[in-house]
Amino acid sequence: MAELIAPRRVEKPWGHELIWAETETYVGKILHVKAGHALSLQYHEVKDETMHLLRGRMRLLIGPGADELETIELEERQSIRIQPPTVHRVEAVTDVDILEASTPHLGDVVRLEDRYGRG
Repeated sequence: MAELIAPRRVEKPWGHELIWAETETYVGKILHVKAGHALSLQYHEVKDETMHLLRGRMRLLIGPGADELETIELEERQSIRIQPPTVHRVEAVTDVDILEASTPHLGDVVRLEDRYGRG
């Protein structure tokens, strides 16, 4: 069976998410992050995600803990898988569009630090 789906846009202080697929087994999103902005320093307890940089340049701070982060520079057409409980943060060097495929655990975000005061 096929079903047309209307994508859902979620505004964020760093840009927005466009959730274009949401099922009981997977979620597909496009994250649009404005240049100079960053997502929270975070990890997931269950959510397993893979990011693919569609457009722009970004930095990914990533590591086993907040005090053990390395910086990876991603360019267009590069992908990275982030398994729980890896600590990570996306920083947009330019405006970026990131394709994210993940398990459906959208509320599974443990924020360690956030520029926008979100807990």
